[in-house]
Amino acid sequence: MASHSVFKDETKLDINYIPSKLPHRDSEHRLLMEFFSFMLRYPERMAQRVIVTGDVGTGKTALTQRFGADMTSETKKRAIKFRYIHINCREYRGSLALILHHAVAVFRPTYPSRGFSGEEILRTLLQVLDEEDMHVILTLDEFDSVIEKEGSDAVYKLTRLQEMQQGKPQRTSFIFIIRDLKSIEQLDASAKSTLQRNIISLERYGKDQLIDILNDRVVMAFELGAVPEDVVFLVSELAIGESGNARFAIELLWRAGKYADAEDAELVEPECVRKAVSAIIPGLRRSELASLGLHERLLLLGVARYFKESQEAYASLGEIEKAYGVVCEEFDEQPRGSTQVYNYVQYLSSLGILKAEVATVATRGRSTRISLPAIPAVELEKQLSASLEKDKA
Repeated sequence: MASHSVFKDETKLDINYIPSKLPHRDSEHRLLMEFFSFMLRYPERMAQRVIVTGDVGTGKTALTQRFGADMTSETKKRAIKFRYIHINCREYRGSLALILHHAVAVFRPTYPSRGFSGEEILRTLLQVLDEEDMHVILTLDEFDSVIEKEGSDAVYKLTRLQEMQQGKPQRTSFIFIIRDLKSIEQLDASAKSTLQRNIISLERYGKDQLIDILNDRVVMAFELGAVPEDVVFLVSELAIGESGNARFAIELLWRAGKYADAEDAELVEPECVRKAVSAIIPGLRRSELASLGLHERLLLLGVARYFKESQEAYASLGEIEKAYGVVCEEFDEQPRGSTQVYNYVQYLSSLGILKAEVATVATRGRSTRISLPAIPAVELEKQLSASLEKDKA
């Protein structure tokens, strides 16, 4: 361990940290505050629905959480009973019932997790809000996953939540965070028109904007003078190569600082950045790993171990399922069925972590073969083992 550190407060580089000011997102923040300004004047008389959209690393989550904290502060000053609730839909497998259950549990922690339909949970949520005289803004992050799983039906249910309150106080507003607006093209016309009312689009950050964002974090996270200007410049260039992903830039800066500490260096040098970038697993950032479900990580660990031990380039779905079963046993988890395993493989392929393709096998016809195209199996195993052991502890 280093005798001193280049960090003053490394938590300011954590993916969950939300700064009090977001560089280059002022106008979008003002627009959100404007869309929801009624909440501060006559919260019972109306409700709002807003879409926030943009690529990975454009600050969608940070923007909405900053807005949520600011709105909470403003409503408190006016003695308005208000809660901002932010839910990552991907963590609930895109299931609207599970998402709504989480919202109810914010107010009623003992609310049963099983045995109720989405409609029943919806009614319970409205009843609870009436009992508490509470107004909420429910932000559904990665709402694409709900559309993929439940389509127009989910949007209808959420719209109906407003209709069920006709003539009563309006208590629930929504922010939908969607990576790509193409996902709402699959909805039918009425569901689409319900969603497409107010849209805030976040553009990718340019190089100068990334430099501003990084300099902001450097001041908060590092000792004075520990990060030279050329290092910030280098990190911003590397992030531009990742489509202007600010999350990647911040994580890379943190890793470079860790390399500096490991070498007991006074400064974060360009060589620390080069080491950090080579150590980041292609296609699998810390933030992405954290957002994967338990069984997706167990499956990936099985994949990593299979390829590490077999030295093969490809595996069948059956071989992967078997490796996953062994890992589940190790972590005292009941393995999911074949259909769910196939769904996990498809999702991990959509993230670019795995590659699944249909191959023709002479004896058995067509089958799915799986490869790990860009991630070293040894490194992947190390990351997942650490993540899963941490969860277990």
